[in-house]
Amino acid sequence: MALQAKQILRLQSLLTRNRLSRVTTALDVPKGHLAVYVGENEKKRFIVPVSYLSHPSFQDLLIRAEEEFGFHHPMGGLTIPCEEKAFVALAAHLNAS
Repeated sequence: MALQAKQILRLQSLLTRNRLSRVTTALDVPKGHLAVYVGENEKKRFIVPVSYLSHPSFQDLLIRAEEEFGFHHPMGGLTIPCEEKAFVALAAHLNAS
């Protein structure tokens, strides 16, 4: 589980290393993935597979995001209101399944 979390963080780091702005563009997100911003105060950008969208646990996060932000996401991309640590744990679980 920790290995998958490290892989997600490594992919996220590689994709955002040369990033100059917070605007999400199609050029910096690999095909089959989407950018999400995670955090309750300070938001951190993650690149996740679109397959996450079909998992009930991830859908619960999307419902929370809709309740908090509606369709206006201040970061310019999908913003998920949960702790970064919890999101990384969920991503690791989804990668393992």
